[in-house]
Amino acid sequence: MKSKIKYTNEPMGELRVVKDFLPPPDQLVLKEENVKVSIALKKSSIDFFKKEAKKQHTSYQKMIRQVIDWYASHYNNQKSA
Repeated sequence: MKSKIKYTNEPMGELRVVKDFLPPPDQLVLKEENVKVSIALKKSSIDFFKKEAKKQHTSYQKMIRQVIDWYASHYNNQKSA
């Protein structure tokens, strides 16, 4: 069982203001243009992603999209290096 924190009225010492480093809310939502495609994949691949997505409490389509995005990003970055 967790022990309760006891707060006291003691001096905190020297304080300093930390610059706000968080982006504004409109920059948190990154919208990119998406294109819908139809693709035929192996049943075993879809079964794998569905099983893993269930463990992670996410969508299997989102996981597949992320893998494709990582792949494309990796090889796009290599060309420019």
